[in-house]
Amino acid sequence: MRLSRYFLPVLKETPADAQIASHRLMLRAGMIKQASAGNYSWLPLGYKVLQNITNIVHEEQQRAGHIPILMPTLQSADLWRESGRYDAYGPEMLRMQDRHGRDMLYGPTNEEMVTDIFRSHVGSYKDLPLTLYHIQWKFRDEIRPRFGVMRGREFYMKDGYNFDLTKEDALHAYNRHLVSYLRTYERMGLQAIPMRADSGPIGGDDTHEFLVLAETGESEVFYDSEITDLRFGDREIDYDSVEQCQGVLEEFTSRYARTDETHDEDLFNQIPEERRRVARGIEVGQIFYFGTKYSEPMGATVQDSEGNKVPVHMGSHGIGVSRLVGALIEANHDDKGIIWPEGVTPFHAGIVNLRQGDAETDKACEDIYAALTAAGLEPLYDDRDERAGGKFATMDLIGLPWRVTVGPRGLKNGVVELTSRRTGESEELAPEMAVARIKEIYGV
Repeated sequence: MRLSRYFLPVLKETPADAQIASHRLMLRAGMIKQASAGNYSWLPLGYKVLQNITNIVHEEQQRAGHIPILMPTLQSADLWRESGRYDAYGPEMLRMQDRHGRDMLYGPTNEEMVTDIFRSHVGSYKDLPLTLYHIQWKFRDEIRPRFGVMRGREFYMKDGYNFDLTKEDALHAYNRHLVSYLRTYERMGLQAIPMRADSGPIGGDDTHEFLVLAETGESEVFYDSEITDLRFGDREIDYDSVEQCQGVLEEFTSRYARTDETHDEDLFNQIPEERRRVARGIEVGQIFYFGTKYSEPMGATVQDSEGNKVPVHMGSHGIGVSRLVGALIEANHDDKGIIWPEGVTPFHAGIVNLRQGDAETDKACEDIYAALTAAGLEPLYDDRDERAGGKFATMDLIGLPWRVTVGPRGLKNGVVELTSRRTGESEELAPEMAVARIKEIYGV
């Protein structure tokens, strides 16, 4: 993509109502535009990041054996009355009627709808285990939406639902999701800590939230500092192995880590004082086991091996996809702008032409652009007739991990400058070596 042809409406001034870094930077970098309170249009740069995160979530869900579907945003109130949640959910649910007077709602979650799908088509234990998931827009009518996409009313979310014959099978599904989430977040360059949490309106006794540590987090968290040394890394896991998945669960949840809702001061004080930490966290996902909470009232049963009809055991598992964009920025920024991790960056590298119109400089930029594109990478070429300072400021603001700076002075010596956005360090390389270095970074 060439910046002269791209839609990137960057702002020089920060809007007055933007209180946290991610909200300020997403507006300034031209990633989003507010449509109404808590609702945003996703502009090209923001939409690319949203798509990159979505792709990672899809890949890791399917790696774990989960099957994608797509459910509608509008749901019938009758399903929620079956489960008993329609009146209990509260004013966060947006309720409406269609032209025939039927009660409808804009889905804040999909337990009822997916249970209806299951009970309509599955009747035997031989069809289990089964996990269905989708990534879809949700709506919760927050009383005071704020912090941009971190606490909006409309949001993009992955929600998955497992159906199992027994509690033991369902708890394996729970562990499988925990493993897949650890992989998902690490691929994005995030450390998301699983913490014992409260189930809220979803219900159930077993639940963990995944929180990213950040000063602007909405939750107070208490944890053993040893947990921040844990990494899942590149290890291979057999998702069908109960032992392997249970082992990962124990590794990542055996140390104390809780949100303020489930914090136990007595347990916390048993940790050596030098390892006790109190901080703020941003919730980016949650997993639940809730047994037969929905399957019993909604008649989601299967025939077991002895011919008995039994309600299936269920759990639900969510990742806040649009919220992750904000969380990533909160964890990766400086006073100049965003610093994207390589796994989610909207463009793999920026190319800055210091003298647009100079034949040699233009050709060198075009050659680098073509070489990166041929390698399957997406560079953003700033080919505008602008001063160098403005080009650098734009690149720093939008946060591409790597910048290639091309100018007549460097080309006389046969080099261009390759700069890391995260460290600020630069090195001079021959143009073809700069391309090779970027390819090496992204493993292509």
